[in-house]
Amino acid sequence: MKVIILGKGEMLTNLIRGCLISGAEIVGVFRYENLLLNKFQMLLHDFFKPSPELTLIKKHKLRDLKIKSANSEDFKKEILKTNADIIFVGTWAEKLKPEIFNMPKIAAINVHPSLLPKYRGPNPYMQTIWRGEKESGVTFHLITEKLDAGGILAQEKVDIYDGDTGKELRSRTTFKARLLCAEIIEMLEQGPIEPVIQDDNDATYYKDINPEEMTLNFKTETSEEIIRHIRAFYPFRPTYIQDDNRFWITNPYKIKITGGTGVPGEIIARNKNVLIIIAKDKKAIEFSGLKKYHKFW
Repeated sequence: MKVIILGKGEMLTNLIRGCLISGAEIVGVFRYENLLLNKFQMLLHDFFKPSPELTLIKKHKLRDLKIKSANSEDFKKEILKTNADIIFVGTWAEKLKPEIFNMPKIAAINVHPSLLPKYRGPNPYMQTIWRGEKESGVTFHLITEKLDAGGILAQEKVDIYDGDTGKELRSRTTFKARLLCAEIIEMLEQGPIEPVIQDDNDATYYKDINPEEMTLNFKTETSEEIIRHIRAFYPFRPTYIQDDNRFWITNPYKIKITGGTGVPGEIIARNKNVLIIIAKDKKAIEFSGLKKYHKFW
């Protein structure tokens, strides 16, 4: 089974490992950074800040594809030259054109970190925690023209625990993707998998956040919602506390409900990098380990 993998970060690393576990032949790895950086910038990036995925690529002597777009003629040539059976896509900004996702011999498969059809769209790690879900998941589905809507080949649940940030949820989800990737390859070697059509009536979609949502609002959010908000956004986006003309960056691991009374939004205690603030439900939240956001100074 010949495989090309497109992706970024932990998802890319785990898809590579999943393919290696299955014994598949990885004929190319296309890193997301190539979309953003030119060749010189990539050389500097890889020299000074080598990523775990690059280390893995070098360790196993995999082809690191130096291409600028997954919709380019160069990428088409790679698919034809390698005679790829499968393209796996995990964490990718481009929408693949039909002429690309129809090229592999078996399928082009996206790996989405939610239990589709729920939580279509960018960053379900963030959205599921922010909205108070107790479980998320990972779904391997066929790539179609409609994003995150193709037939499901396999999916697994991933629990969301109290205290989870997006970082912990991402780590558990991508590890689950590694194991499921190996299983899918083994199943495809035995024959075709009948995809399960997604029910659009059950679908939910959340677009990427806007900058205003990065500033906490203690007058409209309860203490539980504030804490979920901070944990959900980490490590993808900072969350800020506004204190007059100052902004503080929160630490998701240094928050607790504490004693104190006041009106929602009131800062009832200050001590260096510690604030205690009243939330909408009139509970006091203590924030320690705060850092000043110097842009506003």
